[in-house]
Amino acid sequence: MSPYSSADFNINPLMFYYEVTQACGLVCKHCRASAQEQPADDELSTDTALKLIEQVASFPRKPNICFTGGDPLKRADIFTLIEHAVKQGLSVALTPSATPLATYEALAKAKEAGVQALGISLDGPDAEVHDAFRGFAGSFAKTREMIEAAKKLQIPVQINTSITQRNFNLIDDLAEYIAACCGEGSGGVMMWSVFFLIPVGRGLEEKRIRAADYETVFETLWHHAQTKPFAVKTTEAPHYRRFVLRQGGNPLDVPRPFRTQTDVLGKRQNPPEKIRSRAPLGITDGRGIMFVSHNGTIYPAGFLPVACGQFPKDSLVDVYQRHPVFKALQNPDNFKGRCGRCEYRYVCGGSRSRAYAVFGDYLESEPDCNYVIGQDKLYKMES
Repeated sequence: MSPYSSADFNINPLMFYYEVTQACGLVCKHCRASAQEQPADDELSTDTALKLIEQVASFPRKPNICFTGGDPLKRADIFTLIEHAVKQGLSVALTPSATPLATYEALAKAKEAGVQALGISLDGPDAEVHDAFRGFAGSFAKTREMIEAAKKLQIPVQINTSITQRNFNLIDDLAEYIAACCGEGSGGVMMWSVFFLIPVGRGLEEKRIRAADYETVFETLWHHAQTKPFAVKTTEAPHYRRFVLRQGGNPLDVPRPFRTQTDVLGKRQNPPEKIRSRAPLGITDGRGIMFVSHNGTIYPAGFLPVACGQFPKDSLVDVYQRHPVFKALQNPDNFKGRCGRCEYRYVCGGSRSRAYAVFGDYLESEPDCNYVIGQDKLYKMES
């Protein structure tokens, strides 16, 4: 089958995120889900969850599925769900929380069930910063333990870092720490996904960085993308693609100077000196992405709380292909303000989630971008 391309945007997502539970032992400062200790009363049953997975696999092209939460390991049937997804031909990733549940044995069982990648959160280069983010003393040590377990089990790892005002000046330290965590072969850190805060859930209590600071962070990330033994991408900051293009780079080709490894879903990449992103330019909330909550509510993304349907009453395929919200998001010409006029709207398009959180309109301009349309320069920002 040909690689996923922009032609697929209107028919099925590349990435499908299933929040299997809201239960989690952590109280992270920026948690989208405002996770809780116990599962919600309306969490989908095992039978309904299995049917949901079957419907995910019924898209014209099978998306990659990520089981997230809360903490997916808090769900007793998580390994059954993983096995079922693999039987349906889906590539599976898992995002366990750094709690006592994330043992070597649990991660080994996840691999045996068919998990091909782990998403592990790291928000600081030391315990002081990271544990403050996670609201749990010992979370940093547990995170390192999980990374080491993944190395031994040869499970590829994507490190997920949330950037706020409290840690954006630690990007270099984080990059160096992550590089030290990289392993040889098919395990260890393969990808660094840098997430930029959306003010939803407990994220309302955090302060996002200024638009001008994004450019500073982008420059730093671009440097590390050229020099570190892992790929770098951004989440909810698609204007990093614009930055890379303006540097003369290709956001789809990320140099990997030190060794040949597998990508975040474990597939061998060619040529050996580069890792090629699976995602074409332009993927953003509702456009190549779909999210279903613990109770079956269908959203364009986990950070864009605009309900578009309810599983199992509504078909996931029909919602993605026909719901007015998804259709509006899938056409960048619908975007308003500067995003709708920008020459980078088809490769970037801005964060639709942040536009909604700040302006109450998912089609509005990206509030944290200071690019001057058509002039190849940035707005001067007041200090």
